[in-house]
Amino acid sequence: MQPFDLELNQVNYAVFPEGNETYTIYKEGKEYIQIQKDEGEQWIKFDEETGTPVFEYDEEVNQLGKLIEYYKENPEEDEDEL
Repeated sequence: MQPFDLELNQVNYAVFPEGNETYTIYKEGKEYIQIQKDEGEQWIKFDEETGTPVFEYDEEVNQLGKLIEYYKENPEEDEDEL
């Protein structure tokens, strides 16, 4: 899967799939967080210093995860408009 862009609350994010349902997210052009889909519908982020999962609920992470799932099911077909 190739990297792709998402928009959430008028903020641009670049999503880089890392494999195993893990994604590195760039926010406004800077590396922001790494997230992974949990067993259920939850998404978890990784601590940027230790790389360990942070299991507390994060609304932004879950919203990004939902957008990633939507994108995977409905890949953009308008890339030729760039």
